[in-house]
Amino acid sequence: MWSTSDPVSRLALYVAVILVAAKLGAELASRLKQPAVLGELVVGIALGSLSLSFFRDLRTDAGIDMLARLGVLVLLFEVGLESTVHEVMRVGIASMRVAVLGTVGTLLAGLVAARLAMPGSGTLVHVFVAAAITATSVGVSARVLKDAGASRSPEAHTILGAAVLDDVLGLVVLSIVTTAVVHAGVSAVTPGEVVWLVAKTLAFLALALLAGVKLSPKIFRVTARLRTSGALLAAGLSFCFVLAWASDIVGLAPIVGAFAAGLILDDSHSAQFVQRGEPSLGERIEPIASWLVPIFFVLIGMRADFRALADPSTLVLVLALTAASVAGKLACAAAAPRGTDRIAIALGMVPRGEVTLVFANLGLSLQIGGRPLLDGRQYSALVTVVVLTTLVTPPALRWRLQRLSLRAPPHVTRG
Repeated sequence: MWSTSDPVSRLALYVAVILVAAKLGAELASRLKQPAVLGELVVGIALGSLSLSFFRDLRTDAGIDMLARLGVLVLLFEVGLESTVHEVMRVGIASMRVAVLGTVGTLLAGLVAARLAMPGSGTLVHVFVAAAITATSVGVSARVLKDAGASRSPEAHTILGAAVLDDVLGLVVLSIVTTAVVHAGVSAVTPGEVVWLVAKTLAFLALALLAGVKLSPKIFRVTARLRTSGALLAAGLSFCFVLAWASDIVGLAPIVGAFAAGLILDDSHSAQFVQRGEPSLGERIEPIASWLVPIFFVLIGMRADFRALADPSTLVLVLALTAASVAGKLACAAAAPRGTDRIAIALGMVPRGEVTLVFANLGLSLQIGGRPLLDGRQYSALVTVVVLTTLVTPPALRWRLQRLSLRAPPHVTRG
């Protein structure tokens, strides 16, 4: 029924269905005061649960899969554009402590949870699942802080500063674990090789950022001489994709290069274009991201089999990983700066999002012994953790901020 003579027409139909579904899901989520990504995930889960050959074919279509992979690169590039190398360098000692303690605490808690809930899985699976839940999705917390009028509070500054570094740490962990998994398909990973993986990842990031900061202004000054429409967008995306390729060449995940490219490029790179009335790079990227990125999130949801939650062992895994996700970030309260509310900062670091979903998707594509690293049960558990932590954070953080405003003296305005 769905067969066509031209495969492009089938791909076009798949994209049309995904985009319409994604925007309807995002709209519903926004009306419920939830992040758009949650709506895109849930609508993907709903489509994936339909017993129709059309959606089964869509879920496994190679063209859609490739568009989703490009969407991940654009997503991480866009996330990187929201920060800069200089912002990462000046997050402050307190924010750095919060990020590091939260990442390490979550990794350890996740390892314990994975070992207890998946005793039959190998060590690499345990490490991969634990690493998947380390990175905070600050978008949820940033929205709550803004809605509560607390975006200028000390707590907000600490959360947002820590989240910038948290993304970097999460992607470093991702690269190390992914490379270890790929290497393990050939032989066992030794402690010396782990040290080498860490050194290689940090060296690539350092060299990419250093070279990028030095060379990129010259590249964009030359690009600014071009009067062709879209020159800025072409230069920005090319820079992103070249660094993604370079990242893969040295054995790291391509998204690390895409994220690094976003960090390198700041407002100064668009300055000459903006001065002559053109949109900035971030504004140019937004239309591209608005249709590529939802494909990734909807496909993630479609690939999750929530019928697996009927299995008690899967439910135990979900609860264990969710508890580890929360406990690991609550640990970062110990590093909160003096004079701030530790509970509010810890709650602001709880939600998981894009990086966890990227981990989950990679887990399906990585193989050990001819089989995917993650099975359907583990993949669905990670997606569920994202949904649960995204749902629980807004009311919890909002409650804590309201308590703080009530406790504050009348002459003190928090935010």
